[in-house]
Amino acid sequence: MQMTVTTPALLFPAISLFMLAFTNRFLSLGGRIRSLHDQYRESMDDSVRAQIENLRRRVYMIRHMQGYGVMAMLSCIFSMVCISLDQYMAGQILFGASLIFLIISLVVSFMEIRISVNALDILLNDMKANQPQKKTPTK
Repeated sequence: MQMTVTTPALLFPAISLFMLAFTNRFLSLGGRIRSLHDQYRESMDDSVRAQIENLRRRVYMIRHMQGYGVMAMLSCIFSMVCISLDQYMAGQILFGASLIFLIISLVVSFMEIRISVNALDILLNDMKANQPQKKTPTK
């Protein structure tokens, strides 16, 4: 298959949008960690500490997602350079690497989302368990 420079260029919008989403996640988690840290310093509550540890794990995962996204973007750029220099085999290999990096980034993103949902389920179940029981009217 003959690849042109426009083939790897098709990934640029997708990779850019993923990177933007990952950065937004990172920023929101950073803000949440800061507020929980202040809350922990005041109360020394173990549940707050557990939430911070969960968020720390997610921040590291987002760092990996961003790293693989950057590698996908760089591979894509170098693929375009190779194709423009008539190095088609190198361009195709780098384009394949770009796709692999993007897939890895998305898999880590999926794992981070699962951790997030599990943490929310724990909080929701805790709310449900601590909900006061409704009293039935007596006659």
